[in-house]
Amino acid sequence: MRYKGGVISATPPTTSTAAATGVWTLIQQLQAKAAGQWPLSTYSVVQTFTATQTWTCPTGVTSVEYLVVAGGGGGGSYGAGGAGGYRTGTGLSVTAGTDYTITVGGGGPGGKGYIGNPNPNTFATAGSNSIFSSITSAGGGRGGIEGQDGGNGGSGGGGGAKSSPASLGGTGNTPSTSPSQGNNGGTGASINPNYTGGGGGGAGGTGGNSTQTVAGNGGNGTASSISGSSVTYAGGGGGGTYTGGTAGTGGTGGGGNGGNWPNDNAQSGTANLGGGAGGSGYYDFFGGAGGSGIVILKYLAPTQSIFTFKGSGSWVAPTGVTSVDYLVIAGGGGGGGRRGAGGGAGGYRAGAGFSVTAGTSYTVTVGSGGSGGTGPGAVGTSGSNSVFSSITSAGGGYGGTASVTPGANGGSGGGACDLAAAGSGNTPSVAPSQGSNGATGSPSAPNYGAGGGGGASAAGAGGGPTGAGNGGAGTASSITGSSVTRAGGGGGGTAFGGTAGTGGSGGGGSGTTDDTTGGNGTTNTGGGGGGGGFSSVGANGGAGGSGIVIIKTNQ
Repeated sequence: MRYKGGVISATPPTTSTAAATGVWTLIQQLQAKAAGQWPLSTYSVVQTFTATQTWTCPTGVTSVEYLVVAGGGGGGSYGAGGAGGYRTGTGLSVTAGTDYTITVGGGGPGGKGYIGNPNPNTFATAGSNSIFSSITSAGGGRGGIEGQDGGNGGSGGGGGAKSSPASLGGTGNTPSTSPSQGNNGGTGASINPNYTGGGGGGAGGTGGNSTQTVAGNGGNGTASSISGSSVTYAGGGGGGTYTGGTAGTGGTGGGGNGGNWPNDNAQSGTANLGGGAGGSGYYDFFGGAGGSGIVILKYLAPTQSIFTFKGSGSWVAPTGVTSVDYLVIAGGGGGGGRRGAGGGAGGYRAGAGFSVTAGTSYTVTVGSGGSGGTGPGAVGTSGSNSVFSSITSAGGGYGGTASVTPGANGGSGGGACDLAAAGSGNTPSVAPSQGSNGATGSPSAPNYGAGGGGGASAAGAGGGPTGAGNGGAGTASSITGSSVTRAGGGGGGTAFGGTAGTGGSGGGGSGTTDDTTGGNGTTNTGGGGGGGGFSSVGANGGAGGSGIVIIKTNQ
């Protein structure tokens, strides 16, 4: 039988978003595209993560290339820190629509002291692991203090100065991976005359062993071009030395140089390269801190893709993309404590056809929610701003608390108690408006209802003698393909019973009564926190929900 595509076969040819076989007419192609069964045009996307956050795999993406570098180890007295583990690969399977937690490891703090010290020592600390999906890179090993071996890790730390037996370097590639994620640290072999420490291991080479007069250099890192240009990561730190010796240099890829007494000058590893720290040149000086790690993903995405940021990071506009639609929501404000008012929602800004420049890296900041007030007379904090390019959404204002404290201004304003002033929304002013005002409360018995926080599309409701005000409603967006409401205000709290305010649609936390804590705003909606109830010790307000940034590329 002859099927579409000009194929004569016992079975029909198949088409999908990945591939189509045969020869197809233009009309047949258009029909298949309309049915969502035709290969999608794609472009290369690079996303760089310098802090822990969540990555939502875009529609049409099935595999990624990755670079995962852990935090470097801290330097000790003489011994240098090892580089964070370095792992890279291609073709790692991912599932569209799935949220993946990306963990970016921090660098380890430095240490000081000597084995046998009658006073407490401060040991250096290994770097923290970086993780994406099934890929874990181990933190770099700590550098040894005087008389101490280096620690194991992604790359091993250098040994501290010691005459006999030598202070050994830590073992790299721990735990073992293939290909190897790092190398061993160097030996710190000499106390006299110069107290020299071993170099930390790097991704591309072992740390150098020290001699009587020269400390070990850090092992070199390894270069990657995943970001579009060649960058070297994960260099080991250089060992430190006492008076008259030669300090070790840090390895290429962010390794810190060792210190040289009498200078307190051990260098830290470079941030977001996973470099190991330099060892200090004296037992009473701290070694440097390890450099933080990094995670970079590269993949082919359809020409119209959605990028969801639930934490701060960066986004590189792909080749051929000149404009995007966006949704930028800030963190919601915290609810007030002890008969507290609701927090205002984070500012809500959306737009279409926003110009971007292909190849440019844009910093994306996702605001955190404000904390709730704790105890009598305590307000919480306002939410933090979210930012994409020139678009800034302001954090929601905190909710006031009993009698005296007004609500704060913000993206949407926080509610207030009694007759105190509620916070103003759309602060600072933008057009269209990013939010609404909070509402005042009631000074009257029996329940002294507090006001609700403002939401993206409606002001908070005022409190009354027997009930608190509800949070203002949020606004719905279909930028992701389905309608989701975000940025609702927090509900107000009451005293001695009564009816607490409900959170506004879009993630607003509900208020509460008596000795209970207000509800938290929903994560990644920018919802305001609910106001706390009333007790002799004071009930706490709820925390605001964190914000979100969504970018949709236009064909």
